[in-house]
Amino acid sequence: MQRLVAGARRESLMLRISGFLHEYSAVDSNPLSLYVMHPFWNTIVKIFPTWLAPNLITFSGFLLLVFNFFLMAYFDPDFYASAPDHQHVPNGVWVIVGLLNFIAYTLDGVDGKQARRTNSSTPLGELFDHGLDSWACVYFVVTVYSTFGRGSTGVSVFVLYLLLWVVLFSFILSHWEKYNTGILFLPWGYDISQVTISIVYIVTAIVGVEAWYAPFLFNFLYRDLFTTMIIGKKLHVEAFLYNFYKAYKNNTLKHHSVYEIMLPLVSPVLLFVLCTTWIFVSPMDILEVHPRLFYFMVGTAFANISCQLIVCQMSSTRCQPLNWMLLPIALVLGSLPAFLPVPLRLADPLLLPALSPGEPAEQALQYTTLLAKEAHAGLTRSGGRENQLAVCRSTVNNCCKYL
Repeated sequence: MQRLVAGARRESLMLRISGFLHEYSAVDSNPLSLYVMHPFWNTIVKIFPTWLAPNLITFSGFLLLVFNFFLMAYFDPDFYASAPDHQHVPNGVWVIVGLLNFIAYTLDGVDGKQARRTNSSTPLGELFDHGLDSWACVYFVVTVYSTFGRGSTGVSVFVLYLLLWVVLFSFILSHWEKYNTGILFLPWGYDISQVTISIVYIVTAIVGVEAWYAPFLFNFLYRDLFTTMIIGKKLHVEAFLYNFYKAYKNNTLKHHSVYEIMLPLVSPVLLFVLCTTWIFVSPMDILEVHPRLFYFMVGTAFANISCQLIVCQMSSTRCQPLNWMLLPIALVLGSLPAFLPVPLRLADPLLLPALSPGEPAEQALQYTTLLAKEAHAGLTRSGGRENQLAVCRSTVNNCCKYL
């Protein structure tokens, strides 16, 4: 254990850049990263010419993850391709996705070494690197979902939604920790998950998706690993609390009030609450109908919130509690029938005796038709324009009174 701590300290001293009163310090104590990946990356970085910009390496790795996302969206748009009695993703595609995922992971580990090698480390490079990392979370999580899918042998889209949030919160907690302690403690889960995911893709290409159907330990299925990962992520919270305790004992905390410490978590928590509420009150069951688009929306909004936090911790400025990306989501949520003052789905049977339970769109159409008939009858009986406007207002008020 002492050897790991020493290795982590050396890494912390190596990763130092300066700019606008900013110093970057990171601690990596993951054995896989220290003894396997870093030596590998030190060898790979020597292949790149010194004129190659680190940000170009970062962006190239990110584009590979985006390519994987759209490649799987083409072959598995609704996450049913891995289910029985469905056309599976070709084995060659799994090989491509696995190789590109590992290359993207390698480029993400090499970009910082290239920056120090060429003496081109900048705060902008840190923001670019970590900002793309925050957006990349949704791409690799959604892509790996296709190995199990949501058929009878897979997991539900809501379980994947929770797993996505576990990854997102794990990411932002690391930067929230740096916002308060000044040190970025790199979580172990990232390196382990990237290597594991790459191996899973290659194994899937060799044995096929059918191999994931059978239990591998008693009645424990491979799909249950998703749930296990959700439960296992609680260990990160314990590590964060321990690092906070050390910073408190050493009197190195940047913020001393509970309010200021918790401020950066307001926006991500609100994003989770808004999106989860949207899932439960959506009349069209948005997550079941458009899971891939919904995941993308969540990941994009989260990336914007993360970048705001990264800028604040780099510039030592106060993090704002609310992010503007929450506004459009809140507006969409407020426009849903469950939150309208005149909810179309809860029409009073006295007013709408002809309505029967059916699709929300059908109910809305019938309700609108009744409103139009009532308004037309009133306008026909009225005379001038002012009387007609009064009838319109009276009709709407009378209808609202019964709902």
